Amino acid sequence: MLSARRTAVVAGVLFLVTEVAAIGGLALYGPVLRDADYVVGSGADTRVFLGALFEMVLAAAVVGTGVVLYPVLKKRDEGAALGYACARLLEAAAIVVGIISVLSVVTLRRDFAGAAGGDAASLVTAGRTLVAVHDWTFLLGPNFALGANSLILAWLMHRSGLVPRFIAVLGLVGGALICVSATAVMFGLYEQLSVPGSVAAIPVFAWEVSLAVWLIAKGFKPSPLLGTPPRGEEPPQSALG
Repeated sequence: MLSARRTAVVAGVLFLVTEVAAIGGLALYGPVLRDADYVVGSGADTRVFLGALFEMVLAAAVVGTGVVLYPVLKKRDEGAALGYACARLLEAAAIVVGIISVLSVVTLRRDFAGAAGGDAASLVTAGRTLVAVHDWTFLLGPNFALGANSLILAWLMHRSGLVPRFIAVLGLVGGALICVSATAVMFGLYEQLSVPGSVAAIPVFAWEVSLAVWLIAKGFKPSPLLGTPPRGEEPPQSALG
């Protein structure tokens, strides 16, 4: 029980870290993502580096949730638990590619600032290409991959009864909705950072936050998976020694 409680708290903290780091990184990246001519401008490199740091923390926390929850989830369905861990790893990999693309824009800007008579038009094109790479990794990572791993985890939580049913259902709805929204963005129905995109992300955000708060405050619900019977039932005599 002590081990399960510790696992729940660590997982909950990691989920909260992912939310804070994701929002912080996206906000700090603003100058690069919004200014098409950032690469030939005055720049805000320190802010961008801080954004990259936030996203590195995000990638580590994303992988951490998969690693920490795997020993518990595999008791319900080892294949699905492994799928969840792999989906989290895929999401983190996409985030890292996005970090590299944004930092490459900073490198181009610094090289242009230190060179005389550089080709500004070519650099702007290169900078926009790197930003486009970031945008696609953001779509494939914290959208498609996030939706997939949310569906897997919510399904496992629902089947195992480790958290209240409403939290698991929220994860199923949020995961499905973010995948649908990402598909709409891919086909050009609206932009990623738009009102429809933000609205579609609310349920999956609420799922991760509610899951994190529950795990930190309450831990996993009693379950045979953890060697604890549901509330109101006595453990077998063999378990009592």
